[in-house]
Amino acid sequence: MFSVGLTGGIGSGKSKVADLLAGWGAAVIDTDQIAHALTAPGGEAIEAIRARFGEAAIAPDGAMDRAWMRARAFEDPAVRRDLEAILHPRIDQAVRDQAARARGCYLVYVVPLLAESGRWRDRVDRICVVDCDPETQVRRVQARSGLTPQAIERIMSAQASRADRLAIADDVVLNDGPTSLDELVRRTRVIHDSWRARAACRSGGESSHE
Repeated sequence: MFSVGLTGGIGSGKSKVADLLAGWGAAVIDTDQIAHALTAPGGEAIEAIRARFGEAAIAPDGAMDRAWMRARAFEDPAVRRDLEAILHPRIDQAVRDQAARARGCYLVYVVPLLAESGRWRDRVDRICVVDCDPETQVRRVQARSGLTPQAIERIMSAQASRADRLAIADDVVLNDGPTSLDELVRRTRVIHDSWRARAACRSGGESSHE
């Protein structure tokens, strides 16, 4: 199945782009949603997190305490490595399971840390970056999360730089400050149509679409 790795920094709008693609017939697998499910109350990773980090890492509702974990992961790289060692194999298995069942005109993997992982170039046909300027990222994340600009900038500093993401991109959807929703839809549709055509060529026929 023709596949795309979709990525972008925090606040770039990659989830909105993924929603548009799904609405037009693409099969979408979101690794961030998988990670949230693994760390939700009763999630598959909860007991391993509890065993490694203790009860303090678990919120009263039984989910991983994301604020607690975020603070410690930024302070201590070993904490982040240990958390990744718990989550990444489980995420990879879930991705494989979902991909085996996927149906659509092509397959999209939404991977926030695609550039950082270095493991996706050979797994997908195209890499698409949803790109925006850092100031817009901070403003959007602050509006939706209430995090301070300093906390958001710490998160951004742990991610690949804008230049590093763009360096691996086959396709780019620009979603910076002045971009309207209508313009984002138009830009995304152009790229969707090109991927759908590639997928149809590979399958030897017309790919399903909206």
